[in-house]
Amino acid sequence: MKRRDLLKASAALAAAGFPAMPLWAASAASAVTKLKPLGAPQAFDYAWLKGQARAQAGHPYQAPVGDIPEEVKKLDWDQFQSIQYREDHALWANDKLRFRARFFHLGLYFKTPVQIYEVNGGQAQELAYDPAMFDYGKSGLHPDKLPKDLGFAGFRINYQNDWQRDITAFLGASYFRAVGGEYQYGLSARGLAIDTALPRPEEFPLFTTYWLERPAASSNRLVVYALLDSPSVTGAYRFEIQPGNTLTMEVDAALYPRKAIERLGIAPLTSMFQCGENDRRAANDWRPEIHDSDGLQIQRGNGEWIWRPLVNPAQLRFNVFQDENPRGFGLLQRDRNFDHYQDDGIFYDRRPSLWVEPKSGWGKGSIQLVEIPTEDETFDNIVAFWNPDSKPQPGQELLFAYRLHWGAKMPAESPLAHVVATRTGQGGIVGIPRTHFSWRFAIDFAGGKLAQMDRSKVKAVIAVSRGAVEITSTRPLDEVKGCRTMFDLKPDAGNAPIDLRVYLTADGRQASETWIYQWTPPADRKF
Repeated sequence: MKRRDLLKASAALAAAGFPAMPLWAASAASAVTKLKPLGAPQAFDYAWLKGQARAQAGHPYQAPVGDIPEEVKKLDWDQFQSIQYREDHALWANDKLRFRARFFHLGLYFKTPVQIYEVNGGQAQELAYDPAMFDYGKSGLHPDKLPKDLGFAGFRINYQNDWQRDITAFLGASYFRAVGGEYQYGLSARGLAIDTALPRPEEFPLFTTYWLERPAASSNRLVVYALLDSPSVTGAYRFEIQPGNTLTMEVDAALYPRKAIERLGIAPLTSMFQCGENDRRAANDWRPEIHDSDGLQIQRGNGEWIWRPLVNPAQLRFNVFQDENPRGFGLLQRDRNFDHYQDDGIFYDRRPSLWVEPKSGWGKGSIQLVEIPTEDETFDNIVAFWNPDSKPQPGQELLFAYRLHWGAKMPAESPLAHVVATRTGQGGIVGIPRTHFSWRFAIDFAGGKLAQMDRSKVKAVIAVSRGAVEITSTRPLDEVKGCRTMFDLKPDAGNAPIDLRVYLTADGRQASETWIYQWTPPADRKF
């Protein structure tokens, strides 16, 4: 599958979680049907799963086998949407537990069947596909004509406080999504990224098999296991999911390379940025801003906080942020003001942020950011991940443990002032004829101790990799109880991207997080 197709499939999953049009909405049922098992129960635990992944890595990769009927492959969006999962077939529907699981039908972009098991008392039992699980609506599919072993595309989980809207979904390659207290899907995560943004096709590992562990009656945590496979690597994953206003996932991953991997992406995040207040290149819509995330935040190993606003570049852009033992990184949706989006259908102002918190030292490496041009909000064009300096080699076992936080509020925040807006536009002074081309940057800072200090004494430290900085100012901005820093950048003759860096100081100390940006001078520099 090509990146564009897979990312469009990922975007389709976002629509699955919109409260306005839920996919596979639950239907009323008077009696609960017990799911049919396949085969005999087998002993299961995470150690066994790691052993399976290690053993599988010792054999050549085999692509998923089997085929699905043409009428399933050819389902369009409306037909696919009309297929609804029957609530009476939900896993644990009549067991008085706090969680239930429902399964996704194959079709549209999701054409690779996955196996799904229930784990109970250390025994794993595979769950059988049954056409009776689904109401096929206007899909045109006839359940009596579908194969009895068709299989599933993935699954979603509901929690006791809302049996209609799901809290997390695993669907497509190794993609998964979750929601916070606003029950709004947005960006997604993946199990692993391989060779992203290299001059050859990216490799998309698959979660081929899932194990859903039956929770205790009083438990508010659900454990999911997954087996990952691809031409380059196998892996065993354990997810411990706890719902809440900020949903958390404890992730343990054991990776077993089949061959050397040039660019390994740990804890990859995938999002969408079409246009925002800082980047109007693709602002061809009536809505002022269109994005699932507006920036990459990093807490470096030395404690420094960095904010990098996202852009929709004219050409693919790849940035590397070197670090050792990072404390966290994430793609955030900081701007949560409805008026800035004016979208009353899919509510970009409610999209969750996602923060990655390593649970142990990850050593030396880099957080890497990929920004891909897009004119379409259905195309996820932003990727961020951790890339270890040491290149994976065959025969190794690579262990990574981290915590994912999904929601409006992240668990870790800088005590310093943070960036609340970035705006750009033509430079110069209004009313005075311009003698050269320049570009204006206006950065608003708020929070920290700015509201309590004498903001007239706050200064900005500005650095650029090329060109000349001019017309600088930092002044109080009462509307945000913070400060606004403005400056013009006069580029040199080159057309390569220019790196910018800004932070505030007060009384000789850093008073804000560090704003970083990359700007490409236009070829046409009219003034």
